[in-house]
Amino acid sequence: MLTVNELWTRFPGEYNDVRHELIGGEHFVTAHPVTRHQLLVGRLWYEIETYLRGNPNIGRVFGVPLDVVFSDHDVVAPDLILIADAQNEILTAKNVQGAPTLVVEVLSPSTRKRDVGIKRDLFDRGGVREYWIVDGTLNRIQVYRRILGGALTMAEQLEASAGDVLTTPILSGFELQLVSLFR
Repeated sequence: MLTVNELWTRFPGEYNDVRHELIGGEHFVTAHPVTRHQLLVGRLWYEIETYLRGNPNIGRVFGVPLDVVFSDHDVVAPDLILIADAQNEILTAKNVQGAPTLVVEVLSPSTRKRDVGIKRDLFDRGGVREYWIVDGTLNRIQVYRRILGGALTMAEQLEASAGDVLTTPILSGFELQLVSLFR
C-alpha cells in the first residue's frame, strides 16, 4: 500500500507525464486524455469560471493537474474541482487537502469503471457535496448530491438529446445547456 509521499518520491520524473492516483493505497496510472475529453473539460471549466467571475465570493474552479488529498492513501486528480470560498483552508500551494465542494469527472474508456465505482465511493466517504459524471459518448451527465447529513445520491441524469439544462444549488443561477456542452 502506497502513501502520498511515497508516490511523489517514487515517480518524480514520470509524475507530470501521466496521471497518478492512489485510492485505498492502490496505485493507478492513467494516460493523458483524448481530445473529446479535453474539449468537454475545457467547456465545463469555462462555463463555471464565467459564472464565478460574475458571482464573486462563491469559490474557485480548478482543472487537472491538481491533486486532491483525502488521506495518506487516497489522492486523486479529478478533471475539475470547485473549492467554495468557505473552505479556502483546504487549498494549499501544492494541492487540495480535503473534500472539494464539487468534483467533475469526464469519463474515458480507461477510467469509466473507476470513476463510477471506487472514485464515487471515495468522494462520498470524503465529504464531497456534489459529483458530476460526464459521459461524452452518451452526451449525458449524472449528478450526485449529498443528502443532508447523508450520502451522495444520484439526484438526476441529464441528456443533451432531451434538451436538458444542468443547474446546481451550489451555484445559484448557474445554467448549462447540455446541447451546447456536447456540440
